[in-house]
Amino acid sequence: MTASTPLIVTFAIYLFLMVAIGFAAWRATRSFDDYILGGRSLGGFVTAMSAGASDMSGWLLMGLPGALYLGGVSEAWIALGLVVGAWFNWRFVAGPLRIYTERTRNALTLPDYFTHRFADRDRLLRVLSALVILVFFAVYCASGIVAGARLFESVFGVPYAQALWYGAAVTILYTFIGGFLAVSWTDTVQASLMIFALLLTPIVVVLSNGGIGPSLALVEQVDPTRLDWFKGGALGLVGIVSLLAWGLGYMGQPHILARFMAADSLATIPKARRIGMTWMVLCLFGAMAVGFFGIAYFAAHPEQGGMVRENPERVFIALSTLLFNPWVAGVLLSAILAAIMSTLSCQLLVCSSALTEDFYKGFVRPHAGQRELVWFGRAMVLLVALAAIWIARDPESRVLGLVAYAWAGFGAAFGPVVLFSLYWQRMTRNGALAGMVVGALTVILWKQTGSALYEMVPGFLAASVAIVVVSLLDRVPDDDVQATHQQVHAALQENGY
Repeated sequence: MTASTPLIVTFAIYLFLMVAIGFAAWRATRSFDDYILGGRSLGGFVTAMSAGASDMSGWLLMGLPGALYLGGVSEAWIALGLVVGAWFNWRFVAGPLRIYTERTRNALTLPDYFTHRFADRDRLLRVLSALVILVFFAVYCASGIVAGARLFESVFGVPYAQALWYGAAVTILYTFIGGFLAVSWTDTVQASLMIFALLLTPIVVVLSNGGIGPSLALVEQVDPTRLDWFKGGALGLVGIVSLLAWGLGYMGQPHILARFMAADSLATIPKARRIGMTWMVLCLFGAMAVGFFGIAYFAAHPEQGGMVRENPERVFIALSTLLFNPWVAGVLLSAILAAIMSTLSCQLLVCSSALTEDFYKGFVRPHAGQRELVWFGRAMVLLVALAAIWIARDPESRVLGLVAYAWAGFGAAFGPVVLFSLYWQRMTRNGALAGMVVGALTVILWKQTGSALYEMVPGFLAASVAIVVVSLLDRVPDDDVQATHQQVHAALQENGY
């Protein structure tokens, strides 16, 4: 398709606004702490919206609607698992992690937290966790770049190879300039745009089909199993467990955990949880409705479904351009770009933080000044972005597939380690190392088997067993490590946790 003037104008205004926010954040960034964690200054609303936007990447408006369009309501098990997992993460991880990172030498990154939580003088945890971040985030960043390329390819009709660069350019720019504050402030704007698009679009799609009843009838004509949560029994227990298991991944996602660490206080967390969960439920419902009722729309208008037949992940793009005034369509398509940019930006920043804080400052320049660290961090944003663009160069890449692999990698490698580290005083440094290695390797190896069971499940279970067994075989943690753990939980109890 060829982009109309309204589409070009609305995209340009949106992109200009994001860059302007990046420059505003640049003026508020005075140290490396500001650049990678915003000086722990985020209030409840920004914490919630930033966590949500950084979580729900381009897959929310492309991968998830595409999955519902192809598979019907049975794909909604993913959303159910995500809602339960996100609530658990907000309720049982956010508060303790916020306190613990402050009590462990003001840890700024997840590897930094692991190092000080277990008094790892050899810094093996720092190196290993930073490597896990770089490996799986390279894949995760690539998913965002693929989604952006698909958007620019579909809307502006440019070749995929060029669209890769167009989709990533502005995100790289404002992340490079403004760091964590730019990412968090833009996330808030982007989250607002996403929920607007995901509430409006399914309503218009249903109305264009003549209502919910006629829509369901059309879906049943196409394929009755798309109305069945169990696909007529074909989904099976393994399939349901695999879809629900997406929720396990939340406890290990560095870009989401960083938002908890950046909250201005423990008291902010409950308010942020309420806002964040409401936003998430509404967005997931809207995204699923777009894909599901899109089945009915294109069944009634098969002549308009060429773009979707070619790639089901374009169903939101197609419906937006077909059903809305070009000016409104421009705003709705900007929501896809918002979802992509919000996640990609925080992923680039987490990778940059790992390279800067955990490698450069940790091993190369321990006494580097704040200005030097900020500029090195900016250089690493560019380096990671180039690596992700290289991974995303295959035009056959699918957004949901890339996200699923990276999500499982982080969930299995970091999720059990984070959870046990917050609640089990007896956990040791070697237990954490074992959990991280076993979780990551299980995901990588299980993926090669081609099993129908999502690699998150065996990875998370294997990592948990490794942590418990190795910790119990290891010597008891030092007194000061146990004392810090007790102080953290005393503080939590004082605040009603």
